[in-house]
This record gives sequence, structure tokens and C-alpha cells, in this order.
Amino acid sequence: MRIIGALAALLLPIAAQAAGHGEILWDRFGVAHVFARSETDLFRGYGWAQTESHGNLLLKLYAEGRGRAAEIWGPEELDNDRWMAVNDVEARAKRWLAAQPPAFRADLDAFAEGVNEYAAAHPDALSPQTRQVLPVSALDVVAYAEKLFQFVYLAPPTIADKAARLTVAKEPNGSNGWAIAPSRSKSGRAMLLMNPHLPWPTGWSTYYEIQLKAPGVDLYGASQVGLPVLRFVFSDWLGYTQTVDYPGGVTLYRLTPAGDGYLYDGRTRSFETATREIRVRQADGSLKAETVTVRRAVQGPVVAEAGGAPVALRVAGLDRPLALLQYWRMETAHDFAGYQQALRMQQVPSFNVIYADRDGHIQYLFNGLVPKKIGRDLAFWSGLVPGDRSDTLWTSHLSYDELPKVSDPAGGTVQNSNDPPWNAAWPVTLDSKPYANLIEDRTVSLRMASGIRMLAGTPKIGFDDLTAMKWSDHSELADRILPDLERAAALYGTDLARRAAEVLARWDRTTAADSRGALLFLDWVDRRGAADGYKAEGFATPYDLARPLDTPAGLADPKAAAAALDAAAEHTLAVYGALDAPWGQSMRIRLGDKDLPASGGPGRLGVFDVIDFGPPKDSRRAANFGDSFIAVVSFDRPTRARALMTYGNASQPGSPHISDQAPLLAKHELREVWRTRAEIEAHLESREAY
Repeated sequence: MRIIGALAALLLPIAAQAAGHGEILWDRFGVAHVFARSETDLFRGYGWAQTESHGNLLLKLYAEGRGRAAEIWGPEELDNDRWMAVNDVEARAKRWLAAQPPAFRADLDAFAEGVNEYAAAHPDALSPQTRQVLPVSALDVVAYAEKLFQFVYLAPPTIADKAARLTVAKEPNGSNGWAIAPSRSKSGRAMLLMNPHLPWPTGWSTYYEIQLKAPGVDLYGASQVGLPVLRFVFSDWLGYTQTVDYPGGVTLYRLTPAGDGYLYDGRTRSFETATREIRVRQADGSLKAETVTVRRAVQGPVVAEAGGAPVALRVAGLDRPLALLQYWRMETAHDFAGYQQALRMQQVPSFNVIYADRDGHIQYLFNGLVPKKIGRDLAFWSGLVPGDRSDTLWTSHLSYDELPKVSDPAGGTVQNSNDPPWNAAWPVTLDSKPYANLIEDRTVSLRMASGIRMLAGTPKIGFDDLTAMKWSDHSELADRILPDLERAAALYGTDLARRAAEVLARWDRTTAADSRGALLFLDWVDRRGAADGYKAEGFATPYDLARPLDTPAGLADPKAAAAALDAAAEHTLAVYGALDAPWGQSMRIRLGDKDLPASGGPGRLGVFDVIDFGPPKDSRRAANFGDSFIAVVSFDRPTRARALMTYGNASQPGSPHISDQAPLLAKHELREVWRTRAEIEAHLESREAY
């Protein structure tokens, strides 16, 4: 129970002593600052706080991790539960939990106990549905982490559909991460930009901001709801951020049927088979049992069929049970050597890591389990791989020393925007050739180019400069193709297309809320015949790895581009009433009771400040992807930071923090981060013992 006001200051030491674990100070933005007596008490407080802010969501996620969400939420969760059964997540999680070192196992137990203790102390705070998930245990924590890292990021259920289409497709992502060395900083201190982008809070993608403080530990940052460790974090010693990468740790194998089994190295092998029962709640409240038959080949479980042949899935990291422990050791390290020692565990199966510390070190790491795939190119591995012979079965991975990385480059910056590692430092220091059949080198993010351009063009970067650069909503794509589009409209376009080209010529090439022309440009970009900034298609000059700042560029088919502009102009007039309607008139931040004009835009426009939007309703589109947790960090002594949780730091019904930070997002403002007791108490909403 929270105790509010001046009386709390007097009663807190007695209450904390009675509870025996610690206290939580809640600031006016709903950020929990956990002050714990020990490491295990810190994890307990984290579980308590996360449940107070996101309890209904947290428990639903744990039900999904168990593969038993359909028992409570019905058929809508059936695809998830089947996927957990097919991939044997629960049984593997039991083995993973048993593999935890005793001290960290105690931490995981404490996190789960914190969830249960909050639920017991506040019986009316959680919905009746989610209370059916209780109690939770450390097994739920481990199972959910496995699901998130392996079967959401690497191999989501939709991969089965992709298998039937004969390819493993990459979905566009949009995160930015920068580290600035002291040589490029106005203050002479290293700096860090944390800027992950995920779907706005719809479940697993929801971030949670928190401070965790215990003897020897003082961490600040964010992680996804359900995780007991931080993935975006800083202390007075060091910090790191992450972006999604593509380490190639998922392969689909087309098997050759032979009787009731499959061919492998000229012999028939039998499938390992098992059955799993899933219970599904019906509309009348009854439970209906469904049996899932699982077939496993040497490569992994059969997840689909393609052309009448079974398709087996192989996922990296299923033999690596200590990802959560690795994160804990990374974030509690006190120097670069200790941080790298944690990275060498290689338990986290993916994610680029961008690092900076108080000693001035910076690093970019293409982190992940990159399978050693011998003798074949990336196109071979990205399709359906022949599964009838053992020479296509990868069994080992690049070591930490073999992974692409950049440490303390002469240029003084490292950066990533979900791109392959080759342009992580500028000027370039990495060579892609040794990794030709392992890591992609033919993809481009115009966001990455925009970031490189901003960093390269600012010899000395201050804290305020870094904050301003993060909010850049300039379109790199517009710079690359607008001159050609204007010429194409003049040569091949209708009168309407030429009018549209005049609007684009006057446009400031940003997606600021008051920008006029961005709506028209986005409509054009999303049409056949335009240039695709994600796929690097439709350009006259193709992408050149050595020239990321000016390739790709121009229009490959000016006539088709002009026709697309005519169609875009007609649609823009019909929907918005003007070719130059302001961006924020249609693009909105709709969270809770807030409905605000948005700035920022889709990554496919080459906009660094990523916000994307759902389909139009009454000519308006609500933001549903992009800026989530944002932090700008300077490793002064003590560390200084500004942050924002764009959609608010809570989801429980009735919380004032569901959308209270949306106005700051609309204004492109960050909050000062409060870390000392004095700072927190100056902005205190409430406090409680746990």
C-alpha cells in the first residue's frame, strides 16, 4: 500500500524495517525507484513495481510463455500456445532454470515472489482473468525470456507461413543507437543515445522504465515487461543500448519424405514424435482440449509444409540458458573489461550492442549467435535449405573474438540503425568480405545514413546537440530522389502531378507536425513506381556499401514515378482536401485521453525520428510504432541523463501514467532523469515499503 505525503517521510523507516526488503519511491511520471537492502531484495522490488504498473499485461505475458494462455483468454491465444508446444518451450525452460547459478536463481525466485506479493497485497488491483495466472514462479520468468528472445524476435509463429512461401523474410525494424567518445564530445565525456523502436504497447513490445538501487548497484533504464533485467541501461560506470540485428540464427530446412520419416545422408530416419494437450476456453466458460502432435527432425521441429514436403526449423541459442544472467553481469560491470567478460558468455542470441563508459571507451558489437555456415552464399541460407544431408546442418557459431565489432574508433563515434555492421564507424573500419556467406552486406537503412551524416557533420557534440539530433525528422529519402521526381513530373506527369511536384519543391523535407508536403510524399512512396527506402529498390543508382551517404539515389523509372505521383496527388486531395495539408493534421498521437499532432515519420522515408502509423480512420492515422524508451546519457561524474517513455510508464486501468508523457513526445522534449534520493523526493508522487 502506498503512503503519501509528509507523514510518509516519518513512517517510512519503520515501514521498510517491518517489510524487511526495501522501499519504492514513485516519481510524478510513474517511474519506480527501488531502494533495496540486498540484491535479492532488489529483484523482489522490481517484480513488485512491474506488477503495480503493468500487472494485467505481465501476467498475460507469463501465461503466453507457459503456452497456456488459451485456457484463460480463449481461441485468440491458440496460435501462441501451439507455437510454444511445437517448440517445447516449457520443458526447455525447466532445464534452463535448473542450470542457473544458485545466487542468480535466488534473484529470479525473488522477482517472481515480488509479483505474487504485490498481487496478494492488492487483491483488487488485477483483473479476474489475469489473477488466474497466479502464482508465478522463476520458471515463468525463464520461459517468457526464452519465448521473447528466441520465438518472438528470431522465430515468431509467422515464420511457419513464410516457410510455405519459400523464404525467411525480414520485417522492417527501427531502432537507433549511438555512442560518442570523449574526443567528439564538448564536455570531454562519453555519451550514449538509446532509441529503441517497437510496436506501441500491444503486449511483448511494451517497455518499462525503472531505477534499481542496492548496495553496490545503481542502475537506471528500461526493459520489456516480463523481464527481470534491463536491456537499455546506464550506471555511473557504463551503459549500453541495443538494436535488432540479423545474425542468421534461424534456418528453415526442406525435408525429403521417406515413408513415415525423412531422408538424411542417404538413410531413412524416423521423426521423434510427441503429443501436447492445449486447453482452450470456450465462450460458455468450458474448456476444450486440443492435441498438438509434434514431429522433430535432426534440425528441429517440423513447423510447416512447402510443396508437400515437411519444413523443419532450427533456432540458435536453444542450448544457451543464461541470457538473463549475462544481461545482469553486463549491466553491473564497472569497466570495459568486466563488460566484455560478460559478453563473452554469448548467451544472448541476437541484438547489436552499443556501449559507452565513464573511462571514455565506446564500442559497437554485432552481437548474437552467428552460425558457421560453410561454403554457400546468403541466398542459399535465406531460402529453404535442403535438409537431406548433414553438410547443411550448422552446429557452431562465431566466437566473441570473431564477431564484427568496433572499439574506440579514431572517428570517435559508433552507431547502428538495424543495419549490418559495416558502417558502424565512420570512416569505415570493418571489412565485410570475411563474412560474405554469414552476414548481409547488401541492405541499407537511410536512417543509418542520416545518422552518419549528422554525426560526421558535427565535430564536437554537446548534450543538447545530441538531444536535438535524436529528434531529427528530416527525410533522407527526399534528398535522394526529389530532384529526379520533379523532372519526371515535368516530362511525363499530368497537370495534377506537376502541381504536386511544385508542392514537394516547396516542402521542407521534414515530417514535423506543421510540415506541408510530407503527407503527399508518403502517399507517393507507398505506391508502385516509387522508390522503396527499405528494400533499396526503384533507384537509378543502386546501393554501394562504400558510399552509404549518396547511394542509393535517383529514380530508375521516371515515367512510373510520375504516374505514381499523379495517383498520390489525387488520393491526397480526396482524403485531406489539399496537396499541402500539414503532416500533424492527419498523423496523430492517440494514447489514453490524448489526441495530439505527431512529428517524426516512418523509417522508410529515411527519417531518424521514427514514428509509423496505422491505417486511416476519418482521414486521421494513429501512431502505432516507433519511439518507445528514449534516453540521452552523458558519463559525467555523476552520470547525467534525459529520458522519455513515449506512451507512459503504466498500463493498469486508472493509472495516471498511461499517456502522461505523450505531450512531451508531441513537443519533442525529454525529461530530466532523477536518480538521487533528493531529486526523486523533490518530484515525489508516493512511496511504499515492500
